[in-house]
Amino acid sequence: MTLDDLRVFVAVCRAGSLSAVARELGCTQSAVSQHVKRLERETGVALLERQARGVAATRAGRVLEAAAAEGLSGLDLALRQLRDLVDGEAGHVRVATGATTVRHFMSDAVVEFRRRRPKVNLEFRTVSSGRGSFEALTDGTLDLVWITLGPPARGVEQRAVVELPWVLAVREDDPLAGRESLDAGELHGLRLIRLPPNSASALHLDAACEELGVRLGYDTSIADWDTALLLAELGVGRAVVPALPGLAVPGAGPLRLVPLPRLRPLPVGWAVRRWDALSPAARAFADTVVEKRRRTGVLPAPGLSARTALRSRP
Repeated sequence: MTLDDLRVFVAVCRAGSLSAVARELGCTQSAVSQHVKRLERETGVALLERQARGVAATRAGRVLEAAAAEGLSGLDLALRQLRDLVDGEAGHVRVATGATTVRHFMSDAVVEFRRRRPKVNLEFRTVSSGRGSFEALTDGTLDLVWITLGPPARGVEQRAVVELPWVLAVREDDPLAGRESLDAGELHGLRLIRLPPNSASALHLDAACEELGVRLGYDTSIADWDTALLLAELGVGRAVVPALPGLAVPGAGPLRLVPLPRLRPLPVGWAVRRWDALSPAARAFADTVVEKRRRTGVLPAPGLSARTALRSRP
């Protein structure tokens, strides 16, 4: 068997389709099938079984997939570290994030990192889900992912950088705009702009409200925090959002941000496969983001240093 056989096999298991992997690799379905058949001849067992739609790993196939994915990921990390040793100050840093995250958490860090390491290639990618981000970390496609921290994930370390307090965003002429703060109970029954229901931030908010016996109502749904803030500023509705770095302070402009001090803050930070296996460039970028958050007054989560692992599972 070859490394290419294993890479193709892992890709087929994750895609559940020979043809999808063939399209991605720019080859024929027959060529993809040959990689799998070579592995089956080598191991002496069936690794895939056909289903109504696509294929799925057999019990033996799942064993091989888990071992192959772990081995390939470690090999990719080693090869990147070797390239970094050869390149010196050059190299690549691949980060999964979105425009909202870059704007509010990383814009100044990107400028500073580029000044310090002009030869490093920064690559920002958008991944559709937290699960997709974690898969990209474990297979070596990504170095760093900026996330809302959630339950432990196998093979991924999550590290808190900041805890964001919640605020109610309203237009300046809203009856609640003049309040210095709101008790969470005062949100009960209000119709709000809803964060994506399956997002980690929305799940965290629902759990924080449930702890206080508060049930929120919604009449509008949006895809990101910035859209919620824009709609609140336009007077379309009210939104409970994290107090993002870089937002205007309450009282400046048409948007008002009323603190909700009793709601449990939202922890955000980095997810990596293994912190000790990051390339020097990737570690430097992650540290620069933390450093800039400190300088701008957005402090690390209480009791946590930038290098303290919150959760890790081998």
